[in-house]
Order: sequence, then C-alpha cells, then structure tokens
Amino acid sequence: MSADEETMIPRLAQGVRLKFDAARDGWVVLAPERIIVPEETALEILRKCDGKRNLAAIIDELASEYDAPRDVIADDVHTLMSELIAKGLLRS
Repeated sequence: MSADEETMIPRLAQGVRLKFDAARDGWVVLAPERIIVPEETALEILRKCDGKRNLAAIIDELASEYDAPRDVIADDVHTLMSELIAKGLLRS
C-alpha cells in the first residue's frame, strides 16, 4: 500500500462487523463463517475504519494517541490494511 492510497476511506466489508463477545470477554470480528479475535492494536485500527475517515486521518489519529512517529504507525497500518483487504474483511 502506497502513500497515495492514504486517501482511501476504509470500512468493514459487507457482512463483517465488530462485536463484543461476552463469552470471550473481548471484541471479535464476525465475518461469514469466521470469527477473528484481533489484537489490541488491530482492534483500534478496525474501530477507526468507519467509512468516514480516510487512511491518512486514521494514521494521524493513531500517531497522536500513541505518541509515536507517524511513519512507524503508517507502516504498521499499511501492513494491516493490506492483510485485512486481502482477507476480505475491509474495503475502501
């Protein structure tokens, strides 16, 4: 994923949703025939993929929240976004 793609506005794919699972006492990603338990960082990114913010805004928010260099956050977010799009969990 390139810097040019930071204008994309990611959102959960059709049929995919975040839900708190009481049995697991944590958040899960529900997708057709799949349940994924995201790690804390991935969950924070997924929560921001609301179809309103572009990827650049998400990266900026995370860099501010975690007080981390933007380029480090951007690398991590781009990697995760690529994986989630390839798995059909996100779309832009």
